[in-house]
Amino acid sequence: MAVITSSGVINTGYALLALVADALVVLAIVGFLASRRSPAAREWWGRVRDGISPFALQLAWIVAVLATFGSLFLQFVEHLNPCDFCWFQRICMYPLSLLLGIAAFRGDLQVAKRYFIGLSLVGAGLAIYHYQLERVPYEPTVCGGTVPCNVAVINVFGFISVPFLSMAAFLLISTLLLMARSQVDDEYEEIDVIEATGDVDSGDDAVPATA
Repeated sequence: MAVITSSGVINTGYALLALVADALVVLAIVGFLASRRSPAAREWWGRVRDGISPFALQLAWIVAVLATFGSLFLQFVEHLNPCDFCWFQRICMYPLSLLLGIAAFRGDLQVAKRYFIGLSLVGAGLAIYHYQLERVPYEPTVCGGTVPCNVAVINVFGFISVPFLSMAAFLLISTLLLMARSQVDDEYEEIDVIEATGDVDSGDDAVPATA
């Protein structure tokens, strides 16, 4: 009979959260692509963005904090030392847990989208590369030190490891920041609509030339 430990429960909980995060990212991508092809989907996508925008920074900050606590739990409670690529991902995630909190407190979505999203995208790239190092056998790695980068220290559901958890967090943070609408974004959209309307009106008012 398998022994269920508190560490196992927490790891499983984080794994489930990662699956939910990935599902939300996929739904966001599908919604965005659909909005490019259908006016009805575009209207629905706009309502979704409007609903998420007031809470996007707070949600992104919560994701970053949970990811930070998760990495510290693995290191100091489960005594799983991080490899080099884990440290690289921490360099991207740890500042986000502070900077996104400050931006959420100040309500400064535009600064977060302009300056912080780069950290989450770089972190996502590192996590994806790290994950494939674990999954592709005999692949050369640049990771040095005593902790190998191509060995999964946890393996929940047979495929969820530490870089998978990291990847899910970074992708969800990036998606939330990209989906969120700031006041500047709304002003640009209004300008585009006005210019498009003006072009249509000018075309309607044009008098065809007579021979």
